[in-house]
Amino acid sequence: MTALKQTTGHPGSRILAYGAARGETVVTNDDIVGPINSSDEWIRQRTGVVERRRAAAGVEAVDLAEQAAKEAIATAGIRPDQLGAVLVSTISNTVQTPSLAALLTERVGATPAPAYDISAACAGFTYGIAQADAFIRSGLAEYVLVVGAEKLSTFAKPTDRTISFLLADGAGAAVLGPSDEAGVSPTVWGSDGGKWDAVGMDSTLGAYRDGAGAVDWPTLRQEGPTVFRWAVWDMVKVAQRAIDAAGITPDDLAAFIPHQANIRIIDELAKQLKLPEHVLIARDIVTTGNTSAASIPLAAHALLGEHPELSGGLALQIGFGAGLVFGAQVVRLP
Repeated sequence: MTALKQTTGHPGSRILAYGAARGETVVTNDDIVGPINSSDEWIRQRTGVVERRRAAAGVEAVDLAEQAAKEAIATAGIRPDQLGAVLVSTISNTVQTPSLAALLTERVGATPAPAYDISAACAGFTYGIAQADAFIRSGLAEYVLVVGAEKLSTFAKPTDRTISFLLADGAGAAVLGPSDEAGVSPTVWGSDGGKWDAVGMDSTLGAYRDGAGAVDWPTLRQEGPTVFRWAVWDMVKVAQRAIDAAGITPDDLAAFIPHQANIRIIDELAKQLKLPEHVLIARDIVTTGNTSAASIPLAAHALLGEHPELSGGLALQIGFGAGLVFGAQVVRLP
């Protein structure tokens, strides 16, 4: 029997650079509290959000993705045509198909790199990192672009008190390349479909199509208490498993970069993990809001900008959200 050939790659991969793009409009709590009969104080206490960034009407998720991707590619010092794959995590593409990733590949000059979207919401960036690492180690690609891009304001209902005041627009990108040693740990990921309806859309596109005006455009909503308990008590176990899988202890970490869902969730996770005082914690949600798949790379980009001494250090990142899906890994910061 004739044996098939197979590719072999590099011993490891690592993140070479980040890029970021935020919506240009700053939306304060006072700008949105009227329709939900709330207050700036209530939003700050419950979520930590002081303001969020939203994009103008003519700006789409792919435009934000393009800006973030071009920065990451330039900072990584590679040519776009060296990219062996383009992976975009998004739930806010303007069409069901074709993918946002395919258009982004053309925009950044990476054609004919394979490109596809990942629909894993707030865990999507960690899913992309896991796949990029596997591609590089298997020889499937030399360099991979991973982007989280969202225009969540499209799905924010002004009168919704469960999640709309959190939602924001932005994109974060990372370029991964080969490394002689592991720069991405084994990923701990999974799903809990039993809580499928805890975070998601309030109606289907089919219902909107057939509703003859009786059903509004689908928007995001969540069961806050369910999501909070799941994020804190279940995700701390996932985060600890990721630390163990990396073969390190919390003392070895330089940073903790969780999905920017809620400041109380972030702080409770850090407390439960017993992170040492020297570990810097990303709290980008305060001024950016919740950008779902974009939140981890945006938070990493901001944290490195404020603390360049983190370069070369280890960061624990964890994403969790709609589905419910989750992913966590330890990465070496560029």
